[in-house]
Amino acid sequence: MKLDNVCVIGAGAWGTALAQAAAMAGRDVTLVVRTDQQAREINDHHTNRRALGAQTLSTKITAQPSPSAADCFILAVPAQSSRTALGEIAPALLADKPVMLSAKGLETGTLQRQSEILADMAPDAIPFVLSGPSFAADVAAGRPTAVTLAGDDADLTSALAGALAGPSFRPYAADDRIGVELAGALKNIYALACGAVEGAELGASARSALLARAYAEMARMVVAMGGSATTLTGLAGLGDLTLSCSSPQSRNYQFGMALGRGQKVQAILAGDAKLAEGVATTPVARALARDLGVDAPLIIAVDQLLDGHADITTIVAGLMARPLKREE
Repeated sequence: MKLDNVCVIGAGAWGTALAQAAAMAGRDVTLVVRTDQQAREINDHHTNRRALGAQTLSTKITAQPSPSAADCFILAVPAQSSRTALGEIAPALLADKPVMLSAKGLETGTLQRQSEILADMAPDAIPFVLSGPSFAADVAAGRPTAVTLAGDDADLTSALAGALAGPSFRPYAADDRIGVELAGALKNIYALACGAVEGAELGASARSALLARAYAEMARMVVAMGGSATTLTGLAGLGDLTLSCSSPQSRNYQFGMALGRGQKVQAILAGDAKLAEGVATTPVARALARDLGVDAPLIIAVDQLLDGHADITTIVAGLMARPLKREE
């Protein structure tokens, strides 16, 4: 399959960074933007300041207001906006084309993963999931970044990974699309919790214990949904979980820090907080865990934290008071 032209839908920080990565890999890239002003800035000045500050963008990136025919597509809008964005695209444009899903979240109401939304809106598209430890600023600046690209067709997944691979951005092919997708969504929930521990100054030991328990809980969820626990030992699992749960660059970690300092969700949202996908994903994951019969005390705790029914100090005390049993 020809993979010379890439269309990236969504010109936020992550979409712009992925467009930059594809351009650095030698692809011709179309970046779909919201406004004519943003298109002019990218096309004339090769910057997208609202998304990535003064970072210079490749001249191989062309911005336009709507998608056009391409060899493959990258959907890079927030998880709760995926259905709307796909609804604005003719399904025929995506038919038989690889569509790489980069949002990390579960849809409110439907409890669906991103690939399930794609199947609803463009059933003939070929789904792939792109996830792993990566910050947009690092990718756009050409700093070393390794991620996972998961798909059902091994040969096409490897071809796509090769088409996006450049000197600093390295996608590694995998076949566990469900596991990669769930790991990306769930790690945002645990990043909220770890950020809250940091914000409440409960110590690095508490955060590390929580991170270890999060890994075990994530594995239970992934296996129950039909994914593989071994996926979590790689970039999309442990790699992304560790990064998101330890760095203030993580939007979810930042949001969690504010919660840990005693701020309420609405006050944080009313301020200048950046989008934290875990806020919307947490109640969805709690509902999924309940439906699957999975023991998920951390997801429940974060949901209580977001609802204002408990503070992080009380939550951690409750987790510490759980019955002692052999570690597995």
